[in-house]
Amino acid sequence: MASANETVNLDTLSAQQLAQVKKQLDEELEHLTSSFTQLHAAQSKFRECLRCVQGGKSSALQQDKPILVPLTSSLYVRGNLASASHVVVDIGTGFYVEKEIRSAADFYENKVGEVGGSIKELEAIVQAKTNNVRVVEEVLRQKMAAGPQQASSS
Repeated sequence: MASANETVNLDTLSAQQLAQVKKQLDEELEHLTSSFTQLHAAQSKFRECLRCVQGGKSSALQQDKPILVPLTSSLYVRGNLASASHVVVDIGTGFYVEKEIRSAADFYENKVGEVGGSIKELEAIVQAKTNNVRVVEEVLRQKMAAGPQQASSS
């Protein structure tokens, strides 16, 4: 099989080989699309965290004020705000860091930007793979239309 940077003349492949190439491209496209969806979900979570942190800048926040603390997306417990100027930030893989509100907002803004850049890169890759699938499908259709004897003799 060709490496990622090699080009293959599709006209030289048999219909069976083209079908295998199409299947491989379809699997890669499915995986990339799944990753694309996961990145969008992560970006949405970072945006929500940023919104919450930026909402925390208001003067309405007071120390010892009763709040609801999210344990999961649908489970909250009562708590009291220990500090109106600091928040605990999940920096990944289960590690939490106490940050000032401005620093936390910067952290989440950077995360939204980083994930956005990854989404754009992945979008270009998905588009290229989609185009490759179309080309392989077209060549496969042409081979099948030319007749089974020509498709198997190539």
